[in-house]
Amino acid sequence: MAGFHTKTFLKHDDYMSPKYAWENIQHLIPKDKLIWEAFYGDGKSGDYLKELGFNVIHEEVDFFENNLGDIVVSNPPFSKSKEVLTRLKQLDKPFILILPSSKINTQYVRENYKNQGLQIIIPRKRIQFIKNGNELQNKCNFDCFYYCYKIGLPNDIMWLE
Repeated sequence: MAGFHTKTFLKHDDYMSPKYAWENIQHLIPKDKLIWEAFYGDGKSGDYLKELGFNVIHEEVDFFENNLGDIVVSNPPFSKSKEVLTRLKQLDKPFILILPSSKINTQYVRENYKNQGLQIIIPRKRIQFIKNGNELQNKCNFDCFYYCYKIGLPNDIMWLE
């Protein structure tokens, strides 16, 4: 749950993506698109995507005041999921977002994405986020999905091996 540059940053949103979270889906991220890693956090997520060979914009700018790149690939602050998903729908912006699996049951996901091409990638195991530079080994007590929109995955639900 990478933080972002606004006055509304919450301390419980400073859980960063481990590199393996992007390695696990690198074969599903479009190679020909300019990626906007829209939530800066500690800055490492954008670096990880670059290391995997993607063309990435990763700057400390406010997501709600900017519209960069062709596709958003990010781990947004979970406390702002509703606002993030609503804005992405308004922009009609393709995305791959790491979010809790429970978000699929929310009214705002239903209102914005029902029958609109939302696709889900289900990881093999729980993502263990990084807090204060340390991976939270086996401490994450909830599951996350990769929520995808306008990515063109071969199936609407993809199970990672």
